Amino acid sequence: MDLFDSELRVIAAAEELARGLGTDANHTVAAAAMDTTGAIHTGVNVHHFTGGPCAEVVVIGAAAAANAGPLVTIAAVGDHSRGLLAPCGRCRQVILDLHPDALVAVPDDITGQRSIVPIPALLPHSYRHPESAPTRLLRFHARYFDAVTDGTKSLTVRWNESHRTGPALAYFENTEHGPLPVEISSVMVKRLDELGPEDLDLTRPGALDRYIGNLRGHYPTMPADASVEIVRFRRTAADI
Repeated sequence: MDLFDSELRVIAAAEELARGLGTDANHTVAAAAMDTTGAIHTGVNVHHFTGGPCAEVVVIGAAAAANAGPLVTIAAVGDHSRGLLAPCGRCRQVILDLHPDALVAVPDDITGQRSIVPIPALLPHSYRHPESAPTRLLRFHARYFDAVTDGTKSLTVRWNESHRTGPALAYFENTEHGPLPVEISSVMVKRLDELGPEDLDLTRPGALDRYIGNLRGHYPTMPADASVEIVRFRRTAADI
């Protein structure tokens, strides 16, 4: 996925905090996270011989102390110019359980470029804590705000995410629009190359090809035989 300015700000906040580290071996990684209001929270790891939390876990706690609600983006950066760091396995599980719709900034070991990926993609076939009941997010580009608000948009297709039926917040990327309460009524999984117009409520000639073309623009690495989620939802008036 291409990075939005808001996601670059999260990485920049972690980088700035990391530049101040390096004199204390107990604090070597900085993390930053953004909530749905655009506020950025920061924290550093706490190393100890008995064990200690990674920076990502610390920043989740800092955000919770500020009553931040669901987090939308998380990034961690190492001291001594080590750059962006992918979360360890334990952190991936914690993020998945507490903020299952967060995007995580990770480095590409081959190209050296930074990318942003949904946390479910970093932990496939994962264990889900049965007592975990986080507020869910359904992400949209800012251009869909009016259509979601007035109810004309009630279907979306997602790849490498893991949505469930029930209440959620429609979150609009890189915009000042606040999240809107929605209800996810159904989630159907189907292969991309088996999608038909009827699956997406499309009636105009060529509409399916255009839809899949737009979907590929959003997910450029999505394979032709990818399993995608067809998510149906409706705007609700109740607060979540």
